[in-house]
Amino acid sequence: MNYTLKTEPSPPGMECSVITSYPDETSFPHFTVEQVASVCESLESSGDIDRLSRFLWSLPLTQIEEFNKNERIMRSRAVVCFHRQEYRELYSIIENCGFSRDSHEKLQYLWNEAHYNEAEKLRGRALGAVDKYRVRKKFPLPQTIWDGKIQNHCFKEKSRAILKEWYSKNPYPSPHTKRELANTAGLTATQVSNWFKNRRQRDRAALTKSNKTLIMSPDRSTTTSPPPLMRTVVSSPAISSHYTSCPTHGLISPTILTHTPYSGFISYTSNPETV
Repeated sequence: MNYTLKTEPSPPGMECSVITSYPDETSFPHFTVEQVASVCESLESSGDIDRLSRFLWSLPLTQIEEFNKNERIMRSRAVVCFHRQEYRELYSIIENCGFSRDSHEKLQYLWNEAHYNEAEKLRGRALGAVDKYRVRKKFPLPQTIWDGKIQNHCFKEKSRAILKEWYSKNPYPSPHTKRELANTAGLTATQVSNWFKNRRQRDRAALTKSNKTLIMSPDRSTTTSPPPLMRTVVSSPAISSHYTSCPTHGLISPTILTHTPYSGFISYTSNPETV
């Protein structure tokens, strides 16, 4: 199938940034909406986004209104927009088209991931679990792809155990290993990649905090014995004599604290009025 890319501006009223068509549009074979939807669904399922993108752009503009009313075609357009990082167009498709429950899960994932990517680009760093929660609160799912049920963004225990086991062996899995882990754990490769990235980030933060605690904590090994002054005071004969002769059931009688001139040591003298 031969086609050429036109670079001239789109005709008035047509929302298409790049037009792909035959040299003579009248010679384009007439596809029904169902046929186009079936091809889109097949290419989307195979993961060949480049071919899906080229196929969508090759469709004749004369049938664009018919195509825009089909859920499967619009879902494929949303997938292409996500992979091309055309997030404004993606949000517009999701918010303005009605989708059945069969498409909700996939489109919810695209909606959240697109907002995560924009937030990461804005902040210049990877998002943690709390950051992603705040992004979801700021950009809730539109009603077109949400049936009102609370979404669970936590992995199942079995999936988490598989990822933890591999993380203990190698925190930096290869792209091929990530795909294998995704198939085993029932996740997508992106979810696996994000899990490893977030786990490494948490471990680094915990290690940094632990090192700071060790540096700032005092060395208690040298403070097990009392200071010399306390030993002198406790073993003072004056205190011992008052302690043994005190009539108040063994309590030490009040003493007056004085400073011996030039000696630099503290001495205790008893108050005769209180003995």
